[in-house]
Amino acid sequence: MNLLIMGPPGGGKGTQCEVLTKEHNITHISTGDMFRENVKAGTELGKKAKEYMDNGQLVPDELVVAMVKDRLSKPDCENGFLLDGFPRTTPQAEALDGALTEMGIKLDAVLNIAVPREKLLGRLTGRRVCRSCGATYHVIFNPPKDEGKCGNCGGELYQRSDDTEATVNQRLDVYEAQTAPLIEYYAKQGLLKEVNGDQDIKIVTQDVLASLGR
Repeated sequence: MNLLIMGPPGGGKGTQCEVLTKEHNITHISTGDMFRENVKAGTELGKKAKEYMDNGQLVPDELVVAMVKDRLSKPDCENGFLLDGFPRTTPQAEALDGALTEMGIKLDAVLNIAVPREKLLGRLTGRRVCRSCGATYHVIFNPPKDEGKCGNCGGELYQRSDDTEATVNQRLDVYEAQTAPLIEYYAKQGLLKEVNGDQDIKIVTQDVLASLGR
């Protein structure tokens, strides 16, 4: 099964990716990890991408698509894949469609995990991280026993700069602006499976699997 998953920051996409890759025995392809692996390994594609990143520029869509094509050609994708983090815009989706057609590959479904914005704000701004050991907590869902103190090592807990309300709002603005057209794009292709992510994790998982016929 060849899948693509979309979801906002804080939407719980990571949990569902773990479930899907195990349930369907497919390979999870995080484009963020793919970038880092190419750069670290010093591949030709990685070197080109690093040039753009070192200059503070966005990596061109054609280079990202080339990386995706290279990754999908690996033996571990023969049984299927779960593409996560790409595409983010309609032009990227169109470029991906072209690449998949060239490779003789078809997407079976596009999952979109939807969560109301106000719930995402609560999830994302509530994260706290230990300065010493890096353990993560949440003021609502996973609070430490002692406020402001890590239960593992006693270190100080702090809020990351990208977890503040202003930063989170900015991230959500960008996601919504880019993703709304994508939802329509894949809906027109009959591929979109919309799942309510504002539920207990186990129920979200059940709905995700049910949407794919499991």
